[in-house]
Amino acid sequence: MTRKSNSTTIKSIHIDNSLETEQGTLIARDREIALRDLERESHFHPFNDPTGPYDVSLTIEENRLVFRIENANGDKLPMLVLSLKPYRRLIKDYFIIVRSYDEAVRDGKPSRIEAIDMGRRGLHNEGAGLLMERLEDKIAMDEDTARRLFTLICVLHSAHTPGLF
Repeated sequence: MTRKSNSTTIKSIHIDNSLETEQGTLIARDREIALRDLERESHFHPFNDPTGPYDVSLTIEENRLVFRIENANGDKLPMLVLSLKPYRRLIKDYFIIVRSYDEAVRDGKPSRIEAIDMGRRGLHNEGAGLLMERLEDKIAMDEDTARRLFTLICVLHSAHTPGLF
């Protein structure tokens, strides 16, 4: 993979450290891959700030997704807050897929795992498109970055919705 210009990348990404995801589950795997890949390769450029790479912190507060971004100079950019309502169906579907995937793995059904994984990719594409649309006048990002951020939105949501997963 080719690393894009440092001025349009994520240097580090942080999510709530108190999140516990059971090791060996799809959601734990998705979380670790998303965090690693965002730091390795991303296109993330807050408008009106050319001084990346950026440190990004994602949290959920009062059912809203909060982006806290700091540029390479250590300046804190204006906080971005997004309602999670438009993601409600996608997040619910994501956790249905996660449960189905984990069951298929336990049952040893490779063909079912493959079908579930195709559905998961489609869901990630839809979530990425929605995120890019909602941030189009605030942050430029590519689809891969948006897909990984959507994964982290789902992970964060699981910790703030008891009994969801």
